Amino acid sequence: MSEPHEWDEAQWRGLVGQVRAGRSLLPERWPGGARCAVALSFDSDHETNELRDGGTSIARLGWGEYGARRGIPRIKQVLDRFDVKASFFVPAVAALLHPEEQRMLAQEGHEIGLHGWIHERNTQVPPEVERELMLRSADTLEKITGTRPVGMRTPSWDYSQVTLKIARELGLLYDSSLFNDDDPFEILDAGEPTGIVELPVEWIRDDAVYFMMNRFGAQRPYTPPADVLDIFRREFDGARAEGGLFLLTMHPHITGYRSRIFILEALLEHITATGDCWVATHAEIARYCAEEAGLKGPK
Repeated sequence: MSEPHEWDEAQWRGLVGQVRAGRSLLPERWPGGARCAVALSFDSDHETNELRDGGTSIARLGWGEYGARRGIPRIKQVLDRFDVKASFFVPAVAALLHPEEQRMLAQEGHEIGLHGWIHERNTQVPPEVERELMLRSADTLEKITGTRPVGMRTPSWDYSQVTLKIARELGLLYDSSLFNDDDPFEILDAGEPTGIVELPVEWIRDDAVYFMMNRFGAQRPYTPPADVLDIFRREFDGARAEGGLFLLTMHPHITGYRSRIFILEALLEHITATGDCWVATHAEIARYCAEEAGLKGPK
């Protein structure tokens, strides 16, 4: 295999051009004259964080159960208090382990989105396996909740060379795994418009990077929760100032603790106090952006 400095222009342009941001789908106005849109998401990985690497640690499996046992109820309590709906991205194995959780959330108007089979990394499985797992995951979530998912978030935001093609085959309305922008855009597949809405993510707006640790290594990141709240609040304030999208990713097994749940609570207090923001599920926001832009769906 040649070294990167030996690649010809066709090779490096081909790599860069596989999955790109197309036209902006930021609408001229949000529903009801809202200043900005707010998309709250929770990746309910639960036990699959350990299972996806072939891990057998009883302690780490228990940590995953904590997310379902204590994290989800605390998150739901905050969402109920502010009467807002959110999107929960759930690996199919986690949904099978906790089916009542998914049914309860779906029945109450929250969205359940695709998040892989066992939180596998897409770039580490063969293309035909990735396809089979994504299709099986969609079938599983539909069977549990009664509603077929219309959007996905790849596990660990890991995109393979065939991920987008599988999403197109599934006819998904949107994806929420890419980093190309702050605001919604149409995804390009090798330069071709796909009709799929991208709701971009960022590690800055993800709780995991501030609190995760490796118990057997030297990795001990720990940002004080008040500082994480400040970062999230500044990201929201920036989105509101620009009239854009504020999308936040949190995890029940990370934010669901007594000393951290206030981050979500205080952030929602700040957001709702403005009185001019639209808090909606990812599907609702993607559908609105698609309709405003005249998108006809995946091509």
